[in-house]
Amino acid sequence: MKSTPSRKQSRKPEDWPRKVRLGRVTVTVYRRPGNAGFMVANYVNGNYDYRDRAKREVIETLLQQSSELGLSNETIGKLNAVLPRGGNKPKRRFDSYPTEAEALEAANRLAKQLSERDVLTASMTSDQAIEYASAQQALKPVSLSLLPAITTLTEAVGIVGDLTSVVAAAKFYAARHRRTVPKRVSDVVAELLAVKESRGASERYLQDLRSRLGRFAEAFQMDTCNVTTAEIQSWLDGQKLGSQDYTNFRRVVFMCFEFAVARGYASDNPVERVERVKVRPGDTEIFTPNEIARLLATASPEFLPCLAIGAFAGLRSAEIERLKWSDVDLAGRHITIGSKNAKTASRRIVPIHDNLASWLAPYAEKQGKVWPGTHDEFYDAQQVTAAATAVEADEIKGAKAQKPVEWKANALRHSYASYRFAQIGDAGRVAGELGNSAAVVHKHYRELVKPADAQRWFAVKPEVPNNVS
Repeated sequence: MKSTPSRKQSRKPEDWPRKVRLGRVTVTVYRRPGNAGFMVANYVNGNYDYRDRAKREVIETLLQQSSELGLSNETIGKLNAVLPRGGNKPKRRFDSYPTEAEALEAANRLAKQLSERDVLTASMTSDQAIEYASAQQALKPVSLSLLPAITTLTEAVGIVGDLTSVVAAAKFYAARHRRTVPKRVSDVVAELLAVKESRGASERYLQDLRSRLGRFAEAFQMDTCNVTTAEIQSWLDGQKLGSQDYTNFRRVVFMCFEFAVARGYASDNPVERVERVKVRPGDTEIFTPNEIARLLATASPEFLPCLAIGAFAGLRSAEIERLKWSDVDLAGRHITIGSKNAKTASRRIVPIHDNLASWLAPYAEKQGKVWPGTHDEFYDAQQVTAAATAVEADEIKGAKAQKPVEWKANALRHSYASYRFAQIGDAGRVAGELGNSAAVVHKHYRELVKPADAQRWFAVKPEVPNNVS
């Protein structure tokens, strides 16, 4: 009697591994022993992975179809140059899944991805082939393959918006992550001042740097490399400065960071992006002949020669503070402004007019500095002299009350330039005496006064010269 085979014995064994096919692409699915899960053979990622195999397949397809695509010999050469050589085989990776359904679904997705790549390769035009070969050559120096480069670039563009911004972001990152030496702002300022002094900077200039950069260093007690544009902008805004003072502060802080960058204390200069403000020139203020006569009449013996030289020779305040009596040649009727004393670092000769010679005559034997006091005392003397010009009413003497002469910033130099230009009408000559340009003279001093006013200005002389001990 024949035995009937059981249902279990009649079942056909399952076929493993399974093959998922789409076009020319085949993806293999494996079952782990003991039904412990399923694996999909994946050639898309890995050391060699899909990328080198894909590159070789794409280039070989293009070379095979070079005639149909009309590729030039130059393009064929480029393709051959980037064609992977040798017998390398792709290294596969096994992706694990707990169920058969999930593994088959993943295999189908992978087959579709690989098939789309093959279709895209077969449909390439000549221009696309050239572009592909050029892209591969461009990536060769940085040892990148096309797929990871495109993936990273696409992500970066998605973050910053466009290709130009990607490059700008990369440059910014490289600048901010440059290797720097940590150094406090106060220490950088001290080093800058020491260097400036060693190079012969004037004391007036150094005083200005100490004042402005000292305030900045006090506010920024941190390493120089950590100071940001936003912090500097906020600090400048909080100082409530006028446009000229704001510009002056911005200029010296900018210079400080240029110094820091050059010495490795900062990776870039944050002041470059700090807002610039437009300085609008105000009206050029001058003294009248009557006002200068009143100021000279009340000036102290120490300050009087400074006042007269400013009014009748046009020297800058800083130049007067540095001037020595040996620079004043009364016999030769000129004042020499040495290059170290001049703002423009250029030597010049300024004439001594008759009225200035009269004011300076009592000082002919003096030696040393024309102004013996300090910088602050020089500016205090200006205000004291102006205040002393006030006159109280005196009924007995028949004198009327007069308000004090208002001191005007830079008015001595402006006055000389205006009256001198009106007197000789030669902008170039006046510019030479002032140590600036004819364009500046025309812009600021043209037709401010009449020739008759100039005649009165240079006629202001002491009534009775006093001897000065």
